[in-house]
Amino acid sequence: MSRTRTALLAAMALVAGATGTAFAADPGGAGTAAVPCTVDYKIQNQWSTGFTAAVTLTNNSAAKSSWSLKWSYAGNQKVTSGWNARISQSGTDVTAANENYNAQLATGASVSFGFQGSYSGSNAIPATFTLDGVTCNVDDGSTGPTDPPGPGGPANRVDNPYSGAKVYVNPEWSANAAAEPGGSRVANQPTGVWLDRTAAINGAGGKMGLRAHLDEALRQKGSGELVVQLVIYNLPGRDCSALASNGELKADEIGRYKTEYIDPIKAILADPKYASLRIVTTVEIDSLPNLVTNTGSRPTAVPQCDVMKANGNYVKGVGYALNKLGDVPNVYNYVDAGHHGWIGWDDNFGASATVFKEAATAEGATVNDVHGFITNTANYSALKENNFSITDNVAGKSVRESKWVDWNRYVDELSFAQAMRNQLVSIGFPSGIGMLIDTSRNGWGGAARPTGPGAQTSVDTYVDGGRYDRRIHPGNWCNQAGAGLGERPQANPAPGIDAYVWMKPPGESDGASKEIPNNEGKGFDRMCDPTYTGNPRNNYNMSGALPDAPISGQWFSAQFRQLMQNAYPPLS
Repeated sequence: MSRTRTALLAAMALVAGATGTAFAADPGGAGTAAVPCTVDYKIQNQWSTGFTAAVTLTNNSAAKSSWSLKWSYAGNQKVTSGWNARISQSGTDVTAANENYNAQLATGASVSFGFQGSYSGSNAIPATFTLDGVTCNVDDGSTGPTDPPGPGGPANRVDNPYSGAKVYVNPEWSANAAAEPGGSRVANQPTGVWLDRTAAINGAGGKMGLRAHLDEALRQKGSGELVVQLVIYNLPGRDCSALASNGELKADEIGRYKTEYIDPIKAILADPKYASLRIVTTVEIDSLPNLVTNTGSRPTAVPQCDVMKANGNYVKGVGYALNKLGDVPNVYNYVDAGHHGWIGWDDNFGASATVFKEAATAEGATVNDVHGFITNTANYSALKENNFSITDNVAGKSVRESKWVDWNRYVDELSFAQAMRNQLVSIGFPSGIGMLIDTSRNGWGGAARPTGPGAQTSVDTYVDGGRYDRRIHPGNWCNQAGAGLGERPQANPAPGIDAYVWMKPPGESDGASKEIPNNEGKGFDRMCDPTYTGNPRNNYNMSGALPDAPISGQWFSAQFRQLMQNAYPPLS
């Protein structure tokens, strides 16, 4: 469809939300019927001989128990593989029919699927789509009166926003880092901006608000490309298993989350002033895996997590955020996917991926609103354990049988992130998704860093003597003693990995080591107390936390100095 036709359609239609939402033929006129269906066809990635496309179909007619969408290409495009639909092609004619699991299509409901194709010459978007023989309207994502002005609309998102781009340096974090002895060595590194309560949007406690950060990002950008990293972190009943990072919203306050938190963030990000920025959002860390690992009859179950699973507000909140923020053409949503020491076990891995998809298709969101996933956010899991592998056998036992690995499928974060990416694609996420890994505190350098494998007297001496990760237990997460800065932020570091990032700003506390009254809703978690002897989630080990820590998010000088001292690669 031509850009001119798109503009005409947009001018005569009201879009009630961008992705996968119906055009109304005459929103102001009573008695005018809505168009029977709309199709949002977006080319996500394109290269000299091929492309990937994402399609969202919205049904505005009677509910359907099955569906079939057809279109024809004007060129020589060929569909080579697809997901979430059974796609066939005869000549230039293409048919996409439902799978068994997405056959039901209620009135007003949407379904999304994607595919990879080949072409030569031009790759024009099809002019006409029919749903069960009825012609639909179509929006090709081109910039028109209803689209936020930007770099051509969602279809023009780049495959990897970090490629060829600088990344925003938060001047507030940079000043804290530079004020520490030796901190100037890393004060110019990019870190995430945490929107961890509603007040953070406009600025709280004398800190910069979202617009102030975006304005500074425009200044840093200059004439090149620049990524801004935002942490979307304010779900109702937030962090149901960790009191230190509980939030301001109660378990049932999903309405406030939508209208007081996500909607204002979207309004700012959609301001045309910021259309030239590449805005990466990491959506609601430490939330969805809790619904798998800390609920039901498991020994690690937490009553508050059962509440959040029952009310569905983690899934609804993440879905709403993905849907609304995904409407902004220059926003790239990355969903938090835990870390290997949390969901790397067989009974957690696939189940967590399923929950991620449930959230990515809730509240109007589709899998195409997800650009990728992030692992190890604010955690300490080693990036790559070089001294042992999951397939090693020592003294008649596999590494999986060691106390440290404890039957996990993964021994480090890189292998986990790459495997999780494959799992997510296999259940219907687009094949172009990329992963981020937070390396802000997983370097584990310094004098305690092993230089080779441990003794082969037993599988435990072999693993414990060789592992870089020096935590007492991989379930320990709060202000860990002995940790160091990890790999510096960089783009395209490994297959399937969009970037290593410092999403958690090094030196900002995970939680207070004793109860400290505050107005941010943050409780005292014993896992931040260095005298705590543990719980089922860390197999009743000591917490390994540093003493004298402030509440989460506040500057923790002693931790930052330790992180620099133990950095790996070392600081020069």
